[in-house]
Amino acid sequence: MPVITEGGLTFAFADGWLAEKYDEWSHYRNQFNSVCRGTKAIDMLAIEPQGCCWLLEVKDYRRHRRTKTINLADEVANKVRDTLAGLVSAQFHANDAGEMSAARRALRSKGIRVVLHLEQTTKPSRLFPRAIDPADIRQRLRQLIKAIDPHPLVVETTRMGEIPWEVT
Repeated sequence: MPVITEGGLTFAFADGWLAEKYDEWSHYRNQFNSVCRGTKAIDMLAIEPQGCCWLLEVKDYRRHRRTKTINLADEVANKVRDTLAGLVSAQFHANDAGEMSAARRALRSKGIRVVLHLEQTTKPSRLFPRAIDPADIRQRLRQLIKAIDPHPLVVETTRMGEIPWEVT
């Protein structure tokens, strides 16, 4: 059972899944990003046994507020775009055989799903307000990446919806 920790969250995938921290791939860090300069990457790549590829971005604002000026949906869309380009490069040129194989498997998948796992404080206060509306982010993300995933998801641990893995 693949288990990945991202920040303070642990993602547990069922047996048969391939799940990796894409933003830590050697190909992304040492080959693709160094040549393309300034690319961004989603946090995780997960491929289910039935063949769907999930691109997961994790944002946890429970302790620290968002300080970036770019719209969150725009940031995620850019990461999705750059990740897909990185996967194309990795399938041909990754120095790590596992990364090359994972990239090929991702690009041959039956579909691509995009998920923003957005954690915010459950008890808003003046110091830590719930400043980001998940519905607004989902709608904007849907407009930006509709050619990749017409139904992107914005979830949190208390509202996982149709997500086929567990988060603690």
